[in-house]
Amino acid sequence: MKSTWILVADSTRARIFTAETPSSPLEEVEVLAHTKGRLYDREITSDLPGRIKSKDGIGHTYEQPTDPKKHEIDNFAHYVCKCLEEAHNANKFEQLLIVAEPSFLGMIRMHLPEQIKKRVCFELDKNIATHSADDIRKHLPTYLPND
Repeated sequence: MKSTWILVADSTRARIFTAETPSSPLEEVEVLAHTKGRLYDREITSDLPGRIKSKDGIGHTYEQPTDPKKHEIDNFAHYVCKCLEEAHNANKFEQLLIVAEPSFLGMIRMHLPEQIKKRVCFELDKNIATHSADDIRKHLPTYLPND
């Protein structure tokens, strides 16, 4: 069987599993945590938003061009993809299955290098990163792909 990794992630954690055979239980290989993903916007930014005055003299609160929380989640998706790229370059896996919370899955797709995208053989948009390995296995195909 080809070496297979299963990435199960949400905006605060990414868990990487492997399986010895296409039908065997999952074994956790690595956990990546992103504690900043749990913070509130006011805890991420260091200061209150500034104020600006329009031409008519009325003051308005300055809005940041990027939501700080979304920016942190995007950084985590980028970090997860970099870890996958390093593992792939070290020949740790040949195929990849991804299970992620829907919006985080989109961010992962955006950051995955082409060489890793070619290795993805299964995707599921579900938020089950906090579930047990046995429960995660139930959401995967009975027999993992072995292309």
